[in-house]
Amino acid sequence: MGPVHAACTLLGLAPLLVLGVPPLWTQPEQVHLSSAGVPGSMVVTWTTFNRTESKVEYGLLGGRLFEMSTKGDVTLFVDSGEEKRKMFIHRVTLTDLKPAATYVYHCGSDEGWSDVFSFTALNDSLSFSPRFALYGDLGNENPQSLARLQKETQLGMYDVILHIGDFAYDMHEDNARIGDEFMRQIQSIAAYVPYMTCPGNHEATYNFSNYRNRFSMPGQTESLWYSWNLGSAHIISLSTEVYFYLEFGLDLLFKQYEWLKKDLEVRLGRNDIKPPAPGLEDLFYSYGVDVELWAHEHTYERLWPVYGDKVHNGSTEQPYVNPKAPVHIITGSAGCREKTDKFNPNPKEWSAFRSTDYGYSRMQVINATHLYLEQVSDDQYGKVIDSIWVVKEKHGFAAWL
Repeated sequence: MGPVHAACTLLGLAPLLVLGVPPLWTQPEQVHLSSAGVPGSMVVTWTTFNRTESKVEYGLLGGRLFEMSTKGDVTLFVDSGEEKRKMFIHRVTLTDLKPAATYVYHCGSDEGWSDVFSFTALNDSLSFSPRFALYGDLGNENPQSLARLQKETQLGMYDVILHIGDFAYDMHEDNARIGDEFMRQIQSIAAYVPYMTCPGNHEATYNFSNYRNRFSMPGQTESLWYSWNLGSAHIISLSTEVYFYLEFGLDLLFKQYEWLKKDLEVRLGRNDIKPPAPGLEDLFYSYGVDVELWAHEHTYERLWPVYGDKVHNGSTEQPYVNPKAPVHIITGSAGCREKTDKFNPNPKEWSAFRSTDYGYSRMQVINATHLYLEQVSDDQYGKVIDSIWVVKEKHGFAAWL
């Protein structure tokens, strides 16, 4: 009995001998990727609740694991809620990535490492045909489309995710713990493909501080607006909320407008257009923007090409072949606690297709002239309920002539 009793005593003490485990507050979480807007680059962002080193270790799939290492920066974010919760946002930019090569990585420090993730570096060729999932209004509660998006990301169906405003509902709530939960929730997608964002009205609290600090978009405007190129597409992300939250200052509205005008001038090489400031419809029309993607309304709606409250179809038979105005898509039904919206029973003449099903959109930029869009209904088990081809043989203002 003596030896048995001694063994039991040792087993009872065993948990006390497990020493040196990193505390939870140094463990990386909320890992997500974003495009740096520069070919051959990728930004890895994550959160800890204590200051640690910022490091990503990575290597080519099939090669030696973690044979490369890059360090980055950490910034303190103090939420403006009553508790003034502190979190540390880590950012590391990987460079000199091989186009279309798959990399395996983890992030953190010797005080704690994330799970192992992988991503495929974006192809910087003009002939690249990127595939997107796009949606707005995805929340922690009732995230109807999330499981399908997780699986399709794991199947390698997307090169980029575009989240068009309204996250978590809302990231600042419960002293920003709702934001933490949302970022953990989307890690299953965003740690594998670039998760590109723009702010909606649900991000406006505390001067967009949760949004500004948690995401790492290209440019120098704290993720509020930016542009980047992928394949033959020039993609612009902007905030319409600067028009509604004027307590942050009119200067923010005009800063975005002037930046947007300059960005369009550089892209399209035309500076003789003088649209009235600061409206957006005339600006986009004047520079020949092809497709405009929106959210906020918890529905899906495809419009005929429209400008100035008038339909400008390319032709009766092929409205989206050489249309004479931009094409608008509203895709805000990914799923949130506010459910889906109802439509006005009397649609305007420019409304081409409407659905209140939960779901999201897919888009592929095939080449410089062809773009494909389709809508997936989560209510109908992933059925594609709408699709169009947009064909543009001319770009810029000349497309409307």
